[in-house]
Amino acid sequence: MSMEFEMRTLDEGVALVARLRGALRLNLVDRDILERAARELRAALENPEIRCVLLTGVDEQAFIGGANLRVLGSLDADTAEGFIRSIHDFCALLREASVPVIAVLRGHCLGAGLEIAAACDIRIADHSVVCGMPEVRVGVPSVVEAALLPGLIGWGRTRELVLRGHLIGAEEAHAIGLVQHVTDAADLDALALTIANDIAAGAAGALAAQKRLMLRWEEAGMTAAIEAGVEAFVETYRAGDEPRRYTERFFTRSRKPR
Repeated sequence: MSMEFEMRTLDEGVALVARLRGALRLNLVDRDILERAARELRAALENPEIRCVLLTGVDEQAFIGGANLRVLGSLDADTAEGFIRSIHDFCALLREASVPVIAVLRGHCLGAGLEIAAACDIRIADHSVVCGMPEVRVGVPSVVEAALLPGLIGWGRTRELVLRGHLIGAEEAHAIGLVQHVTDAADLDALALTIANDIAAGAAGALAAQKRLMLRWEEAGMTAAIEAGVEAFVETYRAGDEPRRYTERFFTRSRKPR
């Protein structure tokens, strides 16, 4: 399984705690993990008692540390589209869910992980969070739901994140509007439940309608942006071997003694 589920009782209905289980210490994702996660989450959301989803990682190391770079480096022009669409499809499930989704962030939230967080309705974090869009450093552009970032943090901040590929901490992420709340680690779950209870106080039908309406507010430019991103990602693999060379360089540099 790629998802672990737990029900938390709210004042009205329940919150679905959905823990995405990726690979290795930083909770990395690939096509298989995300396709299974989407199937499992879609099935779980059929429960009519669910009023909110709390999406998180499996431990304090990472929400999602990004795509598995071994997989990324092995893609080619034939496999790149399926890989990148698996990220978009999981994000689309979150955005199109009839209930609000809160990203509960701990540790690393990078690349595909930050795109998944951006696709959630609300993002909260503890002080351990490190965010970034480092794709250019491994030979590919930031695509698909990275297109949500300008609406969250503005074009200037987005350009800096995706062009520098640097990492920012929780306080800066909060200051630029990437996350709505930052709190101590011990208080994060309580904050998530407070927000979930606020959401559950609203009418289920009205919340579903509000989410559909927000999609309409965004969708005119978003659909074209997603498709342009898929094409840009695939073209990176058609154009040459930068993804392979830069992922290899990443692993070579990470093995050097500091």
